Amino acid sequence: MNGCVREERAGKVFAVNMMLDDKLRRFGFRFGRGGAHGARTMMLDELRRLLAFVDDVDAPKEAYVKGIETDNCLGKRSGKTRKITAGHLIELYSLDPRIALFRPLLFFWRRDEEGQPLMALLCAYARDAILRMSAPYVLVLEPGERVSREALEKFLDCEQPGRFSRATLKSIAQNINSTWTQSGHLMGKVKKARARAKATPGSTSYALFLGYLEGIRGEALFSSRYAKLLDCSSERAIELAEEASRRGWIVMKRVGKVIEVVFPQFLTKQEREWTSEQN
Repeated sequence: MNGCVREERAGKVFAVNMMLDDKLRRFGFRFGRGGAHGARTMMLDELRRLLAFVDDVDAPKEAYVKGIETDNCLGKRSGKTRKITAGHLIELYSLDPRIALFRPLLFFWRRDEEGQPLMALLCAYARDAILRMSAPYVLVLEPGERVSREALEKFLDCEQPGRFSRATLKSIAQNINSTWTQSGHLMGKVKKARARAKATPGSTSYALFLGYLEGIRGEALFSSRYAKLLDCSSERAIELAEEASRRGWIVMKRVGKVIEVVFPQFLTKQEREWTSEQN
């Protein structure tokens, strides 16, 4: 009987999670088992060059694809490579202003250059299951603690036993280590160690926005899984959010321990209705 009850509860939890995933997909989140990190890193340099080339926040997705495949703004040697590159960047960032995840990324990207590495990581994390799977391994490490590709391979294999071949695990671990290095969480070229990423007003605002889309509100936004990627204390994140609010990027109100953060300029009427449904 107990086994039947557990199975029924597990089935209900699975159904609820699937429903939540479907709702979040409307905002641009991606789920499933795969991700661009099976083949690439989070491609920070390529994203920077692309967003500098297509210097129009209202540019449609087709403009980004044209910039990569036709104008070759990323300097790729062949048409096939350009097409593959475009596909990976779309997988990681959507490159579509109709998607709720992408619009604020562009906004903060152009106003907070120092925060770009963390912003890229946050968006990639929301859209890449393989990258998400690696976060618990990286985030618990102490600054200066050594990180080996082999240890990460073992961690990933334990998370999903037998899913990846040895060669695939090696490639994924290399890509993931490179991404966490690009974001500032790791340092070193060959021998890597844990570092501290640098949170900024823009990257903090974007992390709070992602949590908001997931239905998190108030002070809890500063302890969401996205806030944890900022690599700073909740108190520091609150200070950075207050700075962003003073700049007019977000709206944050704080009365004692009660905190309210809203993002009126980033959501369409339809998207605001979706967030109201979550409440």
